[in-house]
Amino acid sequence: MNKVVITKIPTLPDYIVTAQFEHDKLVLLDCDNRKEKSILNNIYIGKVKNLVPNIEAAFIEIEKGYECYYSLTDNKNPIFINKKNNNKITIGDEIIVQVAKENIKTKQPVLTSNITLTGKYVVVSAGDKKLGISNKLSLKERQRVKELFAEQLDGEFGIIARTNIKNAAKEDVLREVQNLKNKLAHLIHHAKHRTCYSVLYEGDDNYISILKGLYEESLEQIVTDEKEIYQNIHTYLTNQNMDVNRYLLFYEDSLLPLYKLKNLESEIKNATQERIWLKSGAYLVIQPTEAFTVVDINTGKFTGKKNTQETFLKINLEAAKEIARQLRIRNISGIVVIDFIDLEKVDAKKQLMEEFDKILKKDPITTHLVGMSQLNLVELTRKKVRKSLREQVMEPCRLCHASGYISKKE
Repeated sequence: MNKVVITKIPTLPDYIVTAQFEHDKLVLLDCDNRKEKSILNNIYIGKVKNLVPNIEAAFIEIEKGYECYYSLTDNKNPIFINKKNNNKITIGDEIIVQVAKENIKTKQPVLTSNITLTGKYVVVSAGDKKLGISNKLSLKERQRVKELFAEQLDGEFGIIARTNIKNAAKEDVLREVQNLKNKLAHLIHHAKHRTCYSVLYEGDDNYISILKGLYEESLEQIVTDEKEIYQNIHTYLTNQNMDVNRYLLFYEDSLLPLYKLKNLESEIKNATQERIWLKSGAYLVIQPTEAFTVVDINTGKFTGKKNTQETFLKINLEAAKEIARQLRIRNISGIVVIDFIDLEKVDAKKQLMEEFDKILKKDPITTHLVGMSQLNLVELTRKKVRKSLREQVMEPCRLCHASGYISKKE
């Protein structure tokens, strides 16, 4: 069961902190800086400023002087504001774009022409006109979804069925699909009467996006001690026809604030440090670099009495569970390379990889276990969407030429 805590912390006064717990164990931390409001999922009228044919890309301004990356390969059908006789983008064109990825590390935000709106059960898209189905649904559910949307794919919009569609009433799903279609059609139609750089749609606050991503059947409670946040969540739950009294709790205790009750200051501090101790006495070292993230496993204080290889397998299995949890807590994305303790037996390696893959499949963010290299390094990729926790609460150190990070409050 999932419990979500949304609050503020005195040491980070400009932030809204969202923490998700599964069976009382932290699995997600998000620190949303209200002074640097996220533009993820915002929809704009952008202007093409530059074309780079050798990388099949364009750079598009969403506001004066703020350019974002736009892949020409991935976006074959741009939605033009200015009249065109073909789909070929040229400098000066004005098109409707949506922010698909935030600026991560030194990379610019990524834009897409596949304009989408997200609901509780589905995502409706104006670019990809096909039916997509969550891979977390069973074969039986997937077949039900295909039958449900057989008449909904009219060639104008695409539909992606989310995990929450499981066991949902047909009329509720179809009502949401139609509402999102109408809203998206209205947005695109009226964009022609708006000026360049107009914001046509603003994405949800981070905590609302996190709530949208939760499977309703696994949601136990949402707790906050901020009145404005409480009202926003109350409105969201009401619009989703969810029982507000069942799910939402306003926390009041002047002697023990919510952030102290959940020990959130320490959780944030721990999640930005390199070393993570395991119960066995072993520890992980997590080091983000510009290109990828490296994870090393060290036996540390572990004193297993079994033979060495059994000891190493036990440590690796414990480490695999914690690595999967840390990926979510820290929101580590891109390429991750893991140096598990070397295992000699093929069966032991197979067991480790199968267990690790099973754990990673529970991550709401798309995560792909690539495999183990000849050097016994395990490689995986995790989809980039939002900034990592380190980027949210820390900034590159000016004294060491950005090779290290310091807290933004320092």
